[in-house]
Amino acid sequence: MTDPIQLLNALRRPRLLIRAARFGLADYRRDRDLTRLLGQGAVPAPAQSLDVLLEQEEALEQTRRSGDAGYSIARHVEVLIALIAESRLIPRGPDGAMG
Repeated sequence: MTDPIQLLNALRRPRLLIRAARFGLADYRRDRDLTRLLGQGAVPAPAQSLDVLLEQEEALEQTRRSGDAGYSIARHVEVLIALIAESRLIPRGPDGAMG
């Protein structure tokens, strides 16, 4: 399995999307937002939620790049907010790797 933190760090997205996501972090509520974004009753562990959120974000990015009219910038920002917030919950070892 590829380290989700490394994948997240490797993302290259438009600056405006990232800035909007960082701005939204203050309002992020794990129970409320993950339940809505993941469509599950129980809130998974951060590492599990990151895997699903990374898949969702990649699909949104492909939709954005293709110019599809179904693209939702609001949804993309919500997923990026959750990705950033969930990544902060994963413990890291002294070298910065998940541990």
